[in-house]
Amino acid sequence: MNPMQLHLKVEKANMAAFLSSLFIFSFFSFGTSLSSNYYQKTCPVAESIVRKAVIDATKRDKTAPAGLLRMHFHDCFIRGCDGSVLLDSKGNDAAEKDGPPNVSLHAFYVIDNAKKAVESVCPGVVSCADILALAARDAVVVSGGPSWDVPKGRKDGRISKASETIQLPAPTFNISQLQQSFSQRGLSLEDLAALSGGHTLGFSHCSSFNNRIHNFNSTTDIDPSLNPSFAASLRRVCPAKNNAKNAGVAMDPSSSTFDNTYYKLILQNKVIFSSDNALLDSPKTRSLVSKFASSKDAFSKAFVKSMIKMSSITGGQEIRKECRVVN
Repeated sequence: MNPMQLHLKVEKANMAAFLSSLFIFSFFSFGTSLSSNYYQKTCPVAESIVRKAVIDATKRDKTAPAGLLRMHFHDCFIRGCDGSVLLDSKGNDAAEKDGPPNVSLHAFYVIDNAKKAVESVCPGVVSCADILALAARDAVVVSGGPSWDVPKGRKDGRISKASETIQLPAPTFNISQLQQSFSQRGLSLEDLAALSGGHTLGFSHCSSFNNRIHNFNSTTDIDPSLNPSFAASLRRVCPAKNNAKNAGVAMDPSSSTFDNTYYKLILQNKVIFSSDNALLDSPKTRSLVSKFASSKDAFSKAFVKSMIKMSSITGGQEIRKECRVVN
């Protein structure tokens, strides 16, 4: 291949990558008319109703907060924060919640309960997307994390496709894949480092980290970046064969408390996902990991800032009457 052909090939590849990111970005806009007091006149009790639904659910199920926070992330990363993750599949049209990365999402009933209660007081006013954004904030607060004013005024989307969940950042991603996924949504490396701290809550099934503890590559069975005793404990829970259907491990030892333990574990090579460990592979994210590991306050402030930024990626066209179906 001569230099001119090579140049054209590179230009073509660059253009394809640019168009692909443009295609994803075209679904999103930032903060279209969102405001903290959006429902002040039309439904002033909305936030307290959502908060009660989250608190009531958490009393019965301590995994509900982690489920709600993850649900909000997964909603915002596909078509913006438009509640599309809440829609049920219809016939042969599989919705986002039935896409492979989302089959383990749970706590949808919390949003259903909150929506029902809000509708009984302020019918047709508060979007499901806003209820989910509020519930994610309340999930952090009820777990001992920081609070913040959630900008409101999102609309609910009418399209939800399981096939689009391939766009979600995967637990196997390396740092360049993570950076690309976040930048396509207008999010920075700072946002990546801070939002990854959501992994302080919750549980992971074996399938999300089996790649690190079995047949890692052609020369070694276990990812050499894993702490050996930690890897051994993961292999006991997730053997190569005969995995129990729901086998897995807590994301960190304090998995129902919102704290900065996750970052300390990264520095000890005791995190579950390749994508968590990947935060050590860029000078920027590595320094933020160290900063957040040494200061819960620094992490909390960065997390709040990035959550507001992420939850302000908007899409959507309507206010659904029920969160599982379009109007």
